Amino acid sequence: MKLKLFIITLALSFALFANAQPDTLFVYGPGGPQAPMEECAKIFSKKTMIPVKVIAGPEINWIDQAKQNADLVFGGAEYMLTQFAMQHPGLIDSSTRTELYKRAAGILVRKGNPKKITSLKDLTKPGVRILNVNGAGQLGMWEDLAGKQDLIGGIQKNILRSFPNTGAAVNAWKTDNSYDAIIIYSSWYYRLKDVSQLVKIPASQTVYRGTPVAITTISNQKKEAQQFIQFLLSNEGHSIFKKWGWE
Repeated sequence: MKLKLFIITLALSFALFANAQPDTLFVYGPGGPQAPMEECAKIFSKKTMIPVKVIAGPEINWIDQAKQNADLVFGGAEYMLTQFAMQHPGLIDSSTRTELYKRAAGILVRKGNPKKITSLKDLTKPGVRILNVNGAGQLGMWEDLAGKQDLIGGIQKNILRSFPNTGAAVNAWKTDNSYDAIIIYSSWYYRLKDVSQLVKIPASQTVYRGTPVAITTISNQKKEAQQFIQFLLSNEGHSIFKKWGWE
């Protein structure tokens, strides 16, 4: 009888313990902010014991899963999250939308900078082969940059290829050494230090895009999701984003 009572008590204890464990927060978004998001998730989980899983990359790879369990969605630019909300009406709770940190556009060149590219104007020189990202938060970004200095025509003629997302562009950069430069977010340099060198564009000449995040309407952990947003906004969260190239 005592053994039976002990087993029942033990089973109840395990059940209570299991129920006390917070569910995993599922956070979805594009690949650009993946590195700082994952680092923030790791530290937040260690501090709060709330597990966080970041799933990042092209939307087509995760949207079906996100519709089932997403707690938060982030964007690589403000227009990206707006576009996401328009394409999936009712999934984002717009009242929770929060801007995190901005990041600047820059130029990545080959290590050693063999073409001596030091400015946007240098991208107009004959023989400079440019790789462009025309999507994933960077739609038309090169044109915004070039327009400030009346360089649109000069840069356009040197763009050899454009890709719809950064992952595809980065793969081309790694596998085809004929490209001399990529117009891209400066933050990507911190993930590509082994195959690139960063040419910064002066603050008065560059363009910035934001990094928004929002809680979904389907989340059953809105309190915990808001806690994670507050961590992202904290000094510690900001320092992590700055480490990866945000301002």
